[in-house]
Amino acid sequence: MAELTTARILVASNRGPVSFSSSPDGTLTLRRGGGGLVSGLSAIEDPNAVWVCAALGEADRAAARQSPQGRLDRGGFDVGGQAVRMLDIDPAVFDQAYNGIANSTLWFVHHLLYDTPTAPSFDAGFREQWASFEEYNAAFARALAAEAAPGAAVLVQDYHLALTPALLRELRPDLRIGYFSHIPWAPVDYFRLLPDDIAAQVLTGVLGADRAGFHTRRWATAFADCCAELLGAQVDRVDLSVTFQGRTTKLGVHSLGADGEFLRERAHRPDVDERLAALRRAVGERKTIVRVDRTELSKNIVRGLLAYRHLLRTRPEWRERVVHVAFAYPSRQDLAEYRSYTAAVRRISEEINTEFGTMSWQPLILQVEDDFARSLAAYRLADVALVNPIRDGMNLVAKEIPVVSDQGCALVLSREAGAHAELAEDALTINPYDVVATAEALHRALSMPADERTERTKRLAAAAVALSPQQWFLDQLDALV
Repeated sequence: MAELTTARILVASNRGPVSFSSSPDGTLTLRRGGGGLVSGLSAIEDPNAVWVCAALGEADRAAARQSPQGRLDRGGFDVGGQAVRMLDIDPAVFDQAYNGIANSTLWFVHHLLYDTPTAPSFDAGFREQWASFEEYNAAFARALAAEAAPGAAVLVQDYHLALTPALLRELRPDLRIGYFSHIPWAPVDYFRLLPDDIAAQVLTGVLGADRAGFHTRRWATAFADCCAELLGAQVDRVDLSVTFQGRTTKLGVHSLGADGEFLRERAHRPDVDERLAALRRAVGERKTIVRVDRTELSKNIVRGLLAYRHLLRTRPEWRERVVHVAFAYPSRQDLAEYRSYTAAVRRISEEINTEFGTMSWQPLILQVEDDFARSLAAYRLADVALVNPIRDGMNLVAKEIPVVSDQGCALVLSREAGAHAELAEDALTINPYDVVATAEALHRALSMPADERTERTKRLAAAAVALSPQQWFLDQLDALV
């Protein structure tokens, strides 16, 4: 054990920086991940930093089993100089923790997604799933405790690991523990949907951290309100801190920015140019409304499609003159609600093309296969970007499109996206539930003079890259003093 306790900086998240696939002969192939968290970790200069993550599939589990204590860097795998410890958690436990609790309970609560007359219903099956969630978080706490040097800094990421800070503090009170929520935090009245003991356990789990971070002050305040109302904690709403049972957890606000340098370079590679040319052939000289999302319930794709249909019905001058490019990549298709939602997206898209399409004009181009290069091509082509989530911790698409857009784009943005706190002044703000108002915002965006659109885009792009993923990460690390 002594050999392992050398890390001064540790990161913990459900998904790690690498994943594996397996060929028929059992050969494992490693693939590096992307995203803000991976970019942020690149700023760490400590060669002993460790990233602890879960094995997400059988190939990941096979790689973890081949490595001492799941340390991929000690198992002969080239993980790019990063030390990665991948946890081989029992698949049944992982499924109940990840699908049953993280994505079907906590995600639904924080994004206000429940159809409350029928759901949730916290029965005996839920309690079994919760026990798995506790076991899953305990596995992370044990691994972090084993890897961390005395007084190390540990940055625990997101709602999957909401219990980990308190569990880790019990094992290693010497550590400096940070927690960051990448999603919104539910208001008190909605958070109370959870069973009382479960709600308290989630809150006290996060309060095990020395510092809890959020993308916006709104989400940080919502967390503090829950602590005050449900735990009776003492809350300082000016300096943002929560004191409970003699311990104080400071709350921080860290808005994650787009990785502008990477996006601009990646968006002009040949594979993106090829896809852009294909899109331009399909669109012709028409204007474009672009959205790029997973078919996640909170992304509100269906209402976005209904708004576009309303635009074409009530503003006939846009017929034949605009194309809606909607890239809606399937998400969480193992959950029935998501399969149904993806089907609804397909159905409404077909209805729009049937109602308005002509021999020379397809009003909506829907793509459901994930293709990052094609997404970047759509970013470059966008005249209007539609980002209308019901609720979102940040929403990086709202920041990425202005950074990449070739000619500048008008941003139609939900007031419920965390990004709205920074981009509102130069976006067209919408209520995500209001289909008619969203259609009117699309009309205003399409009608925006080119010079105004260009100036807005410049300011949006500057705000989008103001805090790089690397600086976002380092700011949290520096705050753990």
